[in-house]
Amino acid sequence: MTASTWNTDRPWRGIMVATTLPFREDLSVDYDAYAEHVAWLIANGCDGVVPNGSLGEYQTLTDAERAQVVRTAVAAAGDGARVMPGVAAYGSAESRRWAEQAAEAGAGSVLLLPPNTYRAEPAAVRAHYTEVAKAGIPIVAYNNPIDTKVDLTPDLLARLHRDGSIVAVKEFSGDVRRAYEIAELAPELDLLIGADDVLLELAVAGAVGWIAGYPNAFPTSCAELYHAAVAGDLATAVPLYKSLHSLLRWDSKTEFVQSIKLSMDIAGRQGGPTRPPRHPLTGAIEAGVRTATEKAVADGHR
Repeated sequence: MTASTWNTDRPWRGIMVATTLPFREDLSVDYDAYAEHVAWLIANGCDGVVPNGSLGEYQTLTDAERAQVVRTAVAAAGDGARVMPGVAAYGSAESRRWAEQAAEAGAGSVLLLPPNTYRAEPAAVRAHYTEVAKAGIPIVAYNNPIDTKVDLTPDLLARLHRDGSIVAVKEFSGDVRRAYEIAELAPELDLLIGADDVLLELAVAGAVGWIAGYPNAFPTSCAELYHAAVAGDLATAVPLYKSLHSLLRWDSKTEFVQSIKLSMDIAGRQGGPTRPPRHPLTGAIEAGVRTATEKAVADGHR
């Protein structure tokens, strides 16, 4: 068993897909379609799912919808340990309640952003993670300084890990150099790939998991790429990465939700509409996603 292999002791490892959420034409949640999608991802080489992340449009969900998405994912995954719900919220108390809901539903871990309504200082960030950790479920920190304006630096991550608040980090800064400093300062903290278009670089640097976007559309090829990369099989990984990279980079763009849903539609999956304020892609952006997706289909990716 390699260090990156999914297991119930560290269920945040491996390929955890940040799932899109299917909506009907009236923009109500299609829970049956979501359950089918979760089961399909796991059957096609992915290790688990991350519901209620940004790709799942959690900000647009009611509390009842958000809770039902978690319960649906746990039931469809066949093992609740394979589910890592996002528990981001405006306040620490609310995030803790979502973490408690995830634990009650049977999830194995949760994904937590730092406070993101203001530029929280390190003491506030530590207090936030300490409060949510009281829910008693393993927490994966999510570092996304681009959107949150709060940077979980390697030093701060090491402090959070020493506090006993986090077990891993989803690294989305794009700065692959941080992988080595994180390993030096917090060698027991698991590094998870947080952006699809730096997968190879972070895998080579020691990542043991991938919170992934594009497996929503191409799980088999993405799983092959991930496993080759973490195994150091560059002869397999590099050509695959080059073949997919024009697609994977859309995961890091502002329109990533619409992009991945459009790619799913083109690949024969149910992507479908997004809830406002997101609008359908148009013009050059739509053409770029479409071209990259059609190339991936033509190259045999699935």
